[in-house]
Amino acid sequence: MSLSEIENQLGDKAKDLLSHKCKVSNKTLHIPDSDWVDRIFAGSDRNIRVLQSLQSIFSHGRLADTGYMSILPVDQGIEHTAGASFAPNPEYFDPENIIKLAIEGGCNAVATTLGVLGSCARKYAHKIPLVLKFNHNELLTYPNKHDQVLFGSIQQAYEMGCKAVGATIYFGSSESTRQLQEVAQAFDVAHELGMATILWCYLRNPGFKTERDDYHTAADLTGQANHLGVTIQADIIKQKLPTTNGGFKELKFGKQTEKMYTDLCSDHPIDLTRYQVMNCYMGRMGLINSGGASGKNDLSEAVETAVINKRAGGMGLISGRKAFQKPMNEGVALLNAIQDVYLCKEVTIA
Repeated sequence: MSLSEIENQLGDKAKDLLSHKCKVSNKTLHIPDSDWVDRIFAGSDRNIRVLQSLQSIFSHGRLADTGYMSILPVDQGIEHTAGASFAPNPEYFDPENIIKLAIEGGCNAVATTLGVLGSCARKYAHKIPLVLKFNHNELLTYPNKHDQVLFGSIQQAYEMGCKAVGATIYFGSSESTRQLQEVAQAFDVAHELGMATILWCYLRNPGFKTERDDYHTAADLTGQANHLGVTIQADIIKQKLPTTNGGFKELKFGKQTEKMYTDLCSDHPIDLTRYQVMNCYMGRMGLINSGGASGKNDLSEAVETAVINKRAGGMGLISGRKAFQKPMNEGVALLNAIQDVYLCKEVTIA
């Protein structure tokens, strides 16, 4: 996809998104590049095997050795119920098709559940980096509750040849303290065994949604969730694209200063995302944004999200439903379009 094709997908937003200059200079950021593992992790406390695992992820797929990544995540069979998730394309009830989509789509890695990987790992662990998502929010408890519980062990990920493990913490929920402790301990074991760590830093609290706005995607709240995530040594942070700001002010909790909203940020989506990147140690731990739910304009939305993430200083996208809820050839095309944004040199850091 050329720059002109990217502009066509962005439509009326093209000029604004491609020419925006952020409040905080990109010179303060750690910007993804081919030397990422050497530059960022070689001096850290991560052991040699973790460096090897990270490099194997960065060196795979269409974005190999760029410092950017495109990951296919499919845990929706648990998180959103299998029937609702796979009804648009029932072939993905078969876990092998999930792995095939990631390979055909040129992804750096595939992140999915213990059951999916356990059924396919021996056949595919040497063909694409595997990421075990080891905790989930299941929706069969009635009434539904929002809690992430362990579905697998780090040892199982190691035995299947995984290059990384992933987990979710629902920051802001009443269960978040227990989740934080569980995930921190699991990440420590994963690093000891030579696997990288990816954290879904999501917010969950009914109080975060008010009549004024839904602050589950506020830059200040998600940014702080990211900061907690890198504190427990997540090597990569997954976060929803921010759509608003001022959650701490509106909800009147936590700590905040007006400079957070004036000197460090604006209402522009790239500035909001830059604030998320800043909270990942100025991008030292890469930010990958989620692709969101599938809808009518998936291709354009995916390209827009990729442009925002890249120009903010992020590391890539982790897009699932927009890809697997379509025929495989269309899912591959969407994943390739996302990757094309990161391969396009004319789409620069804001």
